[in-house]
Parts: sequence; C-alpha cells; structure tokens
Amino acid sequence: MLIAVALLAAIGVTLDRLFPPPTPGVGGASVVVAADGTLLRSYPSRDGVWRYPVTPDQVSPHYLETLLGYEDRWFYWHPGINPVALTRAAWQWLVHGRIVSGGSTITMQVARLLDPQLAGQPSRSLAAKLRQMARALQLELHYTKDEILGLYLTHAPMGGIVEGVEMASRMWLGKSAMDLSPAEAALLTALPQSPSRLRPDRHPQAAELARNKVLDRMAALGVWSADAVADAKIENVLAPPLRARWLAPLAAERLQSEQRRRGQRATIVSSTLDAEIQTVAEQMLLDRIDALPARVSMAILVMDNDSLEIKAYAGSADFSDESRYAHVDMVRAVRSPGSTLKPFLYAQALEDGLIHSESMLLDAPLSFGGYAPGNFQAAFSGPVSVSQALQRSLNVPAVDLLDRVGPARFAGRLATGGIHLRMPAGATPNLSLILGGGGTTLEELVGAYRAFARDGVAGVPRLTPDQPRVEWRMMSPGAAWIVRDILEGGGHPDRPLEQTGRRLAWKTGTSFGFRDAWAVGVTDTWTIGVWVGRPDGTPNPGFFGANVAAPLLQDLVAVLPAGPFSARNRPFSVKRVVTCWPHGWEQGSRQAQACDQPRAAWALDETVPPTFAGYADPAGALLRVQGLADGAVLRPVPGSRAVALEVSARGARGQVWWLLDGQVRQQGEATEWMKLSLVHNGRYTLTVMDEQGRHDRVVFEIAGVTP
Repeated sequence: MLIAVALLAAIGVTLDRLFPPPTPGVGGASVVVAADGTLLRSYPSRDGVWRYPVTPDQVSPHYLETLLGYEDRWFYWHPGINPVALTRAAWQWLVHGRIVSGGSTITMQVARLLDPQLAGQPSRSLAAKLRQMARALQLELHYTKDEILGLYLTHAPMGGIVEGVEMASRMWLGKSAMDLSPAEAALLTALPQSPSRLRPDRHPQAAELARNKVLDRMAALGVWSADAVADAKIENVLAPPLRARWLAPLAAERLQSEQRRRGQRATIVSSTLDAEIQTVAEQMLLDRIDALPARVSMAILVMDNDSLEIKAYAGSADFSDESRYAHVDMVRAVRSPGSTLKPFLYAQALEDGLIHSESMLLDAPLSFGGYAPGNFQAAFSGPVSVSQALQRSLNVPAVDLLDRVGPARFAGRLATGGIHLRMPAGATPNLSLILGGGGTTLEELVGAYRAFARDGVAGVPRLTPDQPRVEWRMMSPGAAWIVRDILEGGGHPDRPLEQTGRRLAWKTGTSFGFRDAWAVGVTDTWTIGVWVGRPDGTPNPGFFGANVAAPLLQDLVAVLPAGPFSARNRPFSVKRVVTCWPHGWEQGSRQAQACDQPRAAWALDETVPPTFAGYADPAGALLRVQGLADGAVLRPVPGSRAVALEVSARGARGQVWWLLDGQVRQQGEATEWMKLSLVHNGRYTLTVMDEQGRHDRVVFEIAGVTP
C-alpha cells in the first residue's frame, strides 16, 4: 500500500514537473491609479484585454458572498475539485448522455482561464473537464486558496475586453469593487456565466434576470434575508457603453513611460493624485474650452506643500481634442516664464541687504548698457516702493535689481530651488532673465514657489508615493515671509491683520509676444500653477497672465480643501520698521533727520538700507512742474477745439522725461519746454522726472472741448 502511494506521488511530481501549471499573469496589462486606488488610465494586455489585479481583501464582502455562494460554497474545503459536484455531474452525464452541469469549482475555472489549451476546447467536453481537474489539483498544490481566488477576481471574463471584477466594476458601474451593493455584486457574479449575452450595456434585461437568479440563490441559502433580496431587485441594471474612462491621462502616460524606461512591468502603477481634485481640475479646463481660440491649450499642477505630492496634473486642456495638441504635456514643456521669476529676485535682493519692503525704486525709461526694458502697459510710474514694484510687476525696477544682484548669481539661486533655466545655444545669463529670457517648466515653478509657503525651502513635486523626497533651501525664512506678504496683501506692516484660511500669494507672468500666460500661487496648504497658451508657440495677442491664467488659479483655490488654519508666525529675522521716504533710512536714525513721509516697512536681519544712490539726492534742489498748477481746470480759448499746454521743469538736472498718464511724451534736456495739445475732456496726470530720480506730478482737468 505504501509502495503504491509512493509510486503515485512520484508520478504526480514527475507530471507536475513535465507539465507545470500555467504561469498566472496579466499579459502585459497595467493600470495607473490615484492615491486611493481610483483607476486613472488602463493599458490593455498584449491580447487587447483590460485587467485590474485585485486580492480578496480589496473587493466588497457582498461580492465574495455571492461568488462563493453561487459558484463554489465549498471552495475553502475541497482540494480543487468537488467530489459531490463531480458525482452529480457524472450521474447526469450517464442519464442524459451529455454533460448537464459541469460541477466546476472556482479553481477549475481559474485553470481554464490560465491554460491556453483549455481556452481552445469546448468547455463541457470530457477531455476539457479532465484537463481542468488535473490543472485544478496542480494549482491547489502551488497556490493558497486566497491566491487562487485572487486569480479568478483578476481574470474572470466580464464582457467585451473587460476581465476581472475590479475592471468590470469600474467600466460598467463607475465605482471600485470594494463599494459594490448587493445587487451589483450579484450582477458581476452572474456576468462570467455568459459574458457576451449578459453584457449590461447591450443586454440589460438578460443581465437583470441573471442577477436576480443569483439573488434568489442567496436567499435560498439563507445568506441574505428575503427583504434584503427584494430590496436588491429594485435596482435597475444600467451601464454606459464600454469605452475608456481616463483621468489625468498625460500623468498616467508619463508614469507608464517611466516604467518602461526603467525596464519595469508593474501591473498597478500608483500615483499621488487625488481623484476628486483631479476631476475638478479637468472639469474647470473643459468649462473654459469654448472661450479659448482654436489650438490654445491649458495646464494645471496642484501640489501639497507638506508632502510635495502632486494632487492634480492636467497637461492639456482636453485630451480628446487633437486640434489643441492634446498629447503635448505642458506641465513638462520648457517655456518662457515671463515675470513669474520676479519674487525670487526680490527675495535675493532682500538677503543681499539691497532693499527693504518700502525702498524706493525708479520706474522710468532707463538704459542698462543698451538694454532698455519697458513695462507691459508701455507706461511708467516714476518712483515706486519695492512692494508696489513687485505687486504691479514693473519691469524696469526688476531689471535694475537684477543688474545689482548679477544675472549669473540669480540663475544660480534659481538652480538651487529646482529651476534650471534653459538658454539659447551659446548664451549666458543676462538681464533679460527676469523678463522671461530663459526657459523653465510649470513643474519646476511649482516646486520652487513652495519655498514661499515653507520657510524658503523648495522641493521637487512627487508624482508617485515611492518617489524620494527632495528639498533644497532656496532662500531664508525671513525673505520668503516678506515676499509672500507682499504678494498676498501688499506688504504693508500697518494693515489690519487677516485671520482667514484662504490667503493666497500669487504672481502672474506673460512671455514675449503673448506666447505664454502664467499664474502661480501658494496657500498654507497648496502650491498651484496654471499655464495657458499654444503648445506650438504661436502668439495669442491679448492673452496675458492676469486675464486668462489668474482667474483659473483663483477658482482652483476656492474649491481646494482649505486645510487646517494655522497662525502665521513672523520669523525673528523680520522686523517692522518705520522708514523715511524717499531716502529709505529708519526713522529716528542719525541719517534720517527730518522724516516728511514716514512709511512702515519690513526689514530683514535688521538691515535698513538707504535708497540707491542718485534715486533720491537729499542735497538736490526740489524738482517742480512750472506753468501748471495741481488741480487746475483748463478750457480751450474761444474758437479752438484743443487746449494748448506749455510747461517746464524747474530744478531739473540733465535729461528729463515728461510722462502723460504714464506714457512718455517727451525726453530731452532740462531746459527744453514741454508742449502738449489735448483734444479730449477728462482728468490727466503729468509727471516730470530727471536723471537723479527726482520727480513732480500734477493732476489737472480738461473741460469744454467740443468735438
């Protein structure tokens, strides 16, 4: 007897080695999922099937109850074949001359799903059944019960190109298999019996009848009460047409490409994305599509400041619209950042001790070695404070600061925060950097802007949970705090304290020729970046950051979770001081003397530098507009349809600039008269400014001009 048993065992081992069980797998299929497991994008197997691998603990208990109750109540007790069921099937075969019920166990069904030779044979032929039983016994030797059940959950045919309960639940029901109701669980239990005939999108009535049969079995077995089954039958069988349903398709494609590049073949690729935030972000883009010109796209990136995890990633406006270059990922595209780099420059100037928040800068037609920048609105404001210059994104003060900081040093500082500027071949950093003269990406900007919300520490946005956390100190906590305060509320230490949880520090940017419109902002919880433009670089006249990107940024902030409110603690390195405009000295200091215009300011590391030399010369005579009084109302002489105006500058030195409503109208020597002819009624502001930065301004009115 023992010899016979040993012989049979030896034969079994030999056959097992000669004919190993089919290797389970998903045939190259993979899915990219959000942080909570929500399906973002599926990639079919080599045979074109969608699969989403799951284990028994990842599906609803309702489904496990219906599956085991309807298909194989003795699954956890039999060795792969059920002798009772096989005896019944054999008796029916003898009586009827054919197989009436196959007596298949779940293990036998898995054997059929995995063995390619069984897939090509009639399911109820005797040869197929014998091979199934042999393979089932073999599977039971190699795998645990839960592993075998997991194979069924992944490979069971669910209609069309869908396999497995999780993918079926996502495609047919729009939810995870963990959230199935009793009626839905019964439907997906019945579906593999005849996947084509019971497809819920094509044959809902047949699917409903099959579902009800499963529900009746659950009531007959006493697993569910009659009332529960009656309630379940009330649910209608409704399923949308089978099609790919994608969230964050470009983020998924990026992750899938990175997997291939590393030679990995993960069946489930996890991301950090939040499915709900991603859905809201994509819907916001779709809501704006109709208002955009042809071929214009948009991109959004939302990052959690604490974890650096990306929670929303939209690389294009509409992935289904090829006319808008849908497959071009503008989160990673290198573009001109426009003025979005200015906050980093002001932070560096604060650390260098060049300025405080109310230092006077000059917004005037200045030349820097032949480079003469202008402002976006083609107007100039004259003397302005640092806070005003940054908030209003004035170009000349920014170029002036970069000239003093040094373009190479500034580019190096940006690199420490993850912004690696791409320059034209052979070019070196120059003054145009601050106006968008070097390229960067939305992803790099978001990672760097995070420094303003986390004490000067920038980081690399993370798209996968296992991506290493990479952070760098980009600026001091004090510089970050001051710049954020300016971007958030104007930088005035004497303004009322805000106690809201929705404080947003933001900056816009527009690249040369209206090619790129940007808006980047930070709250206590989030850093958000928005880009709008044409991926091919074609200009979009009239599209700039403030009118197309900023509204989307603000709408995103309004719908994002606010996060816990925390009091804003000012760093010890930031001090509130009162300075004397325009010279910049601290009130009460020896240099300040008389303080005609006191201004509250933020100073870093107790450094209160004076205004740049030549901008406010205390020893110089006052500059005044001569020939026109402030508040004057001018009318044309009888018979004239214009007001002729002739003024001069008293006390001016060297070159002077005359500006009417911010527009330069005349430049010349201080001795030259300014002549104007005004033909429209209204209020006007006339400003004169000399080389030393001294200025005077009068506001007057023209009235009585008839068309």
